[in-house]
Amino acid sequence: MTKNGLAGIKTDKLLRMKNMKNVCIIVINIIWLSFVSLRAETVIRLQPSSEDMTSIVRKAIDSAVDKDIKIIFEKGTYYFKPDYASDKYCFITNHENGLKKVIFPIENFDSVDIQGNGASLIFHGRVLPFMFSNCKRIDMKNLSVDWETPFTFQGEVMAVNKEEGWRDIKPSTEGFSWELKNGRIFFPNIDGFHFSSLGSTLSFDPETGDVAHGAWDLSSRPSKVEMRPGGIIRFYEKLKHYPKVGMILNSKGPKGENRYAPAVHVLSSKNITLDSVIVHHALGMGFLMEKTENASLLNCGVYVAKDSKRVVSTIADATHFCNCKGKILVQDCRLESMLDDGTNVHGTYVVVDEVLDDYTLRYGLEHFQQLGFDFASRGDQMWFIHQPNPERGIINRVSEVNTINDKYTVLRFKDKLPKNLKKGDILENKTWNPTFVMRGCSIQHHRARNIVIKTPEKIVIENNTLSSMMSSILFRGESYYWFESGAVKDVLIRNNEFKYCAYSGSEHAVMYVTPRLGKNFDSNIIYDRNIRFENNKIETFDNRIVIADRVDGLMIKDNVIEKVKSHPQLHPNAPLFELINCKNIVITGNKYKGTYPIAFKADEKSSSSLTVKNNLGFGKD
Repeated sequence: MTKNGLAGIKTDKLLRMKNMKNVCIIVINIIWLSFVSLRAETVIRLQPSSEDMTSIVRKAIDSAVDKDIKIIFEKGTYYFKPDYASDKYCFITNHENGLKKVIFPIENFDSVDIQGNGASLIFHGRVLPFMFSNCKRIDMKNLSVDWETPFTFQGEVMAVNKEEGWRDIKPSTEGFSWELKNGRIFFPNIDGFHFSSLGSTLSFDPETGDVAHGAWDLSSRPSKVEMRPGGIIRFYEKLKHYPKVGMILNSKGPKGENRYAPAVHVLSSKNITLDSVIVHHALGMGFLMEKTENASLLNCGVYVAKDSKRVVSTIADATHFCNCKGKILVQDCRLESMLDDGTNVHGTYVVVDEVLDDYTLRYGLEHFQQLGFDFASRGDQMWFIHQPNPERGIINRVSEVNTINDKYTVLRFKDKLPKNLKKGDILENKTWNPTFVMRGCSIQHHRARNIVIKTPEKIVIENNTLSSMMSSILFRGESYYWFESGAVKDVLIRNNEFKYCAYSGSEHAVMYVTPRLGKNFDSNIIYDRNIRFENNKIETFDNRIVIADRVDGLMIKDNVIEKVKSHPQLHPNAPLFELINCKNIVITGNKYKGTYPIAFKADEKSSSSLTVKNNLGFGKD
């Protein structure tokens, strides 16, 4: 152990042998060998330091020879820089692929146990803090992740001139990094890196921390930027929607540049438990799990650190689960101030590029942030989906996988392919779909949706407190752009409190079911099934409660809905419930307090099997 608070490390090696009558402990330097069983465990003990800990951590993990590893942090603050991090080329779904600086590269272990003991981990620059790959069990507890300097630019809107096309911003300086040079803003200017433009920009209410009421997403690229008296910066840019004076405007860089990596990335692993792990900032998502089996997030958080002047936590989703299986549980978590969804659970559609023979096809990954994704393995079962019908067809099992490059892969199947399979049809991996439970969570103060959900297995969303800029709960399988699969068939949403939802400038609803399948699929065919929305409490400033498109079996029952005057209405002529190409919809036992222009807007197909009864405050118009 070094002096003056410098980092120290102890590596404990516990080797246990069966049938020993006595435990013999031999101490050699800093390695302890305990002969009790055949199981060996490498233990890494870390002490807080004001110096860069990256090389110490890397060397300790690289030196581990056992299949079980334990990392123990002593309580305190730790600092990590990219200089001596491990280089690894990473394919990260919904992020930019590339060479990443990985601080904790944890791969191919039978068990990983990380005990944080309240440690605070502070990162610098473009790094991926935790990468777990091909691990059989992961337990991580009681630590926080933050960045020394965030990868955002923010400032208060001081004045706006729509006619001349400019806005005046007083930029945040404390803790932020930016430079005005040659008529442009460069940020974050860390280790030589800066974004090519302001890019994705959104305004926040400084009083509440919410996205500003009625705000629109903005892709900002000013023609000129100049310094004005009093530390004010003027941005010259004609906009369709200008921010309001007094709001805090935040920029994160343009799409394709602003998702470097998540704070915690779990890939091809199983049996994960993260407990009391807090992410205050990340250069992408907070927690990302892909091709992972059985995962629990307990008492975890994504939110801005206490007393921080930032309005944004993570650059993208707080939590994200892609092509997982088994049981996914998110419980008692606090998710706030991120620049995308609270959670997104989905599979992946791939597109048939060519049928090669009776048993073999080549598929392509279509979204640029899916390239390199490990879609299928030998033994996986696949659904075949034929245009124009989006319903799942026959099931066939993969017998061989031959990856050509990051876009194209050849699959051979056990049985013959469907005779009508053609270029442009899509595949969905049946094997990799999880059950999902979100319980006791609080999600608010952020862009986009609270929950985006796409899995055919059982879904339970209960006892949560939810507030969202866009729709609180979104069901959206899509066969173009994101290519995220997962038509639902068993959903229970109950005992949640929805407060101040759907306040974006664009139109949304508290719950929105809206498949996005593209022009080659029939927009009249049912997609999602069996959704129950029961015993929830909704407090809303606007009209829309539910929009449902192509649903068979939607029960809206025993909910208490109150319209309040907390904010101006954005869509005063919208109905409470809108139904499109649906069947078997039941709306019963609900209580509504407030005014509305029309209760229901339903097309002929939806109306023919619509049941509305025993509601208070509204009826079937």
